[in-house]
Amino acid sequence: MRRSLIVLLAVVFLLLPYGTDAHDIPNDVTVQMFVKPDGQRLHLLVRVPLRAMRDISFPERGPGYLDLSRTTGLLPDAATLWISDFIEIYEGDARLPKPQVVSTRVSLPSDRSFASYEEAFAHVTGPSLPEDTNVVWDQTMLDVLFDYPIYSEQSHFSIHPGLARLGLRVVTVLRFLPPGGAVRAFELSGDPGLVRLDPRWHQAAFRFVDLGFFHILDGTDHLLFLLCLVIPFRRLGTLIPVVTAFTIAHSITLIASAYNFAPNFLWFPPLIETLIAISIVYMALENIVGGSSLQRRWMIAFGFGLVHGFGFSFALRQSLQFAGSHLLTSLLSFNVGVELGQLLVLILLIPVLQLLFRVAVAERMGTIILSALVAHTGWHWMLDRGHILAQFRFEWPAFTAALLASVLRWLMLCLILGGFLWVLQRAFQRWTDRASGLGWKAIARKFGIGASTITNSIPAGSKGPR
Repeated sequence: MRRSLIVLLAVVFLLLPYGTDAHDIPNDVTVQMFVKPDGQRLHLLVRVPLRAMRDISFPERGPGYLDLSRTTGLLPDAATLWISDFIEIYEGDARLPKPQVVSTRVSLPSDRSFASYEEAFAHVTGPSLPEDTNVVWDQTMLDVLFDYPIYSEQSHFSIHPGLARLGLRVVTVLRFLPPGGAVRAFELSGDPGLVRLDPRWHQAAFRFVDLGFFHILDGTDHLLFLLCLVIPFRRLGTLIPVVTAFTIAHSITLIASAYNFAPNFLWFPPLIETLIAISIVYMALENIVGGSSLQRRWMIAFGFGLVHGFGFSFALRQSLQFAGSHLLTSLLSFNVGVELGQLLVLILLIPVLQLLFRVAVAERMGTIILSALVAHTGWHWMLDRGHILAQFRFEWPAFTAALLASVLRWLMLCLILGGFLWVLQRAFQRWTDRASGLGWKAIARKFGIGASTITNSIPAGSKGPR
């Protein structure tokens, strides 16, 4: 009897029509937000589409128009339930208490007052829409002013905007106005976690070390290039000049790109992605052909490292908003994270390759097989990315003052690169001279390098060990 009653209730529930108050989850929701500390208060201005508040039935009149006279009383509760309850703000490490809802109002989608903080503040605290305004409820915006009590406007603030439940894809455009400082803009997708609006240098550094470490582990193309570097030289001592050259090179172009030295053309990112695939194919083919000396290998690693640095900059571009005022520190920290990731890969790869060549396959044959597999993958990437690049139309830029400034910046960058290359060449020459002075076998014992590798790395004309 009880089971029959449950089945009957379920059937009745399924046959009932959906109520007119039920709303679908919106696909795309954009939230606009201003955060401004002011004396002993922190002002939070928020604009959210009213259609994102699905569990609240807003009264209507006539043919589906929003009844503004009866809606006004519902807005503070809606702002608390759907907005402030899911926003956490911290002053230092202490979470601020629940805010006061100072003002709410409904706005038309054509309103542009959230272009600046001053306009938005005046708009939210100003007069409401006339009650006879004819507007459909799901085409309006809810504007809210929250106030939080704080100790000082000079404190360091953080925010966790957990507003992902407002829609399937939620983007929060947040602007922070520190006292006496420039506006800092953030574009956050979904639930970004805790965002430090004014990070200290060590907080920015730790964040970007983490970004660099996991970026290199997630970047398949960079890992394959690293594998091609490792296969012929499977000793850490041998890889020191190679990895150092690659590190310095990609650090140069990454920093240059962050400071707007890179070309600002639509075809430039596809070009870099294609060049990265070409670098993988080239390194793999060089492994197959063989005969690459250590000196040649580190120079090639330096050249392709410049290309990979631009690739790192594309991945990092969205994350630079979290650097605060510590841009250079964040960039250097990202490089540290990349190197830590590369070191982890090397520590794992070298023993695996040593075991593979010792047990499963001969060294030369294994090098050819692995390099051929990498070349096959890189070749398909090169074709796919080259096809995308070919869709862009290249035109000679007009000769303007901006073009001249860009050319001068590139000449300065080339001069800096030439200086770094000269320093690296001198350092490598000193390393090989020291190797000649100590004797090949002594160097082999000290660094764990094969004598043949040392021989190939010594330039012609250098004196051998006595």
